[in-house]
Amino acid sequence: MTGLLITFEGPDGAGKTTQIKLLNEALQAGGYGVVLTREPGGTLIGDQIRQVILNPDHKEMAAETEVLLYAAARAQHIRQKIVPALRQGKIVLCDRFVDASLAYQGYGLGVGEEMVRTINQFATGGVMPEITFLLDIPPEEGRKRLEKRARLDRIEQKDLAYHQRVREGFLKLAEREERIMVIDATQEIDVIHRVVLHAVGKLLAAKRITPKASFTEAD
Repeated sequence: MTGLLITFEGPDGAGKTTQIKLLNEALQAGGYGVVLTREPGGTLIGDQIRQVILNPDHKEMAAETEVLLYAAARAQHIRQKIVPALRQGKIVLCDRFVDASLAYQGYGLGVGEEMVRTINQFATGGVMPEITFLLDIPPEEGRKRLEKRARLDRIEQKDLAYHQRVREGFLKLAEREERIMVIDATQEIDVIHRVVLHAVGKLLAAKRITPKASFTEAD
């Protein structure tokens, strides 16, 4: 595969969706072939699973069920959308990926990192991102941002203790994985965007991935 998989992670309310959209716009403006996607979802099947997972009415969902539903959506996503795009040499930007399951189910729900990792190894076939941007934010701050929305989903509604475990899980992963770049998500949006652009620019140069037109951090 000649393409590049870049993922964005972080606790709820960190602003990852904003940053991934900004990067998508910059790369497309620079002439790169880009696929913007998200998890759970990205496919018709994945989107239907997403509705089941995030529905606030499904409070009785078992932790094991949640792990398997996320993995099922990811398995379809990988095979139907991500791998085909990578084979075409495209840059795939994904809003959440395996790290989210490790943090949210492995640490947040207490299922255990190794169990979640094993299940997702089967689901992904070993496909992993080249770089992951972890937008880090205290759960209290993330909750303040989320409460501006009309309705929180089932995961977002969980208590702060759960979201603190999730954050700690993300940071533990970052300590061990060189591909994970931690960014302070309390900074201004433009500041974070420039950090992301700089890192992506260096990665593209190292991988010798060139656009149809020139790409600079100012794009």
